[in-house]
Amino acid sequence: MTDANTIALKVEGMTCGHCVKAVTKAVKAKDPGADVQVDLAGHTVTATTALSREALAAAVTGEGYSVIG
Repeated sequence: MTDANTIALKVEGMTCGHCVKAVTKAVKAKDPGADVQVDLAGHTVTATTALSREALAAAVTGEGYSVIG
């Protein structure tokens, strides 16, 4: 992994607090030091992480959500 950087993803399918917990847990499973912010209203996941954009997207889609763009 490389140095931490901030990545924002547009995500569909997140609707509640459970979604926030699931996405946060999935990202932190891959990078325990990640700072994860989930904005349900804005449909975004923003993480300061050492993960690549692709790895972050894979963690989110692995929980059943769709990454847009």
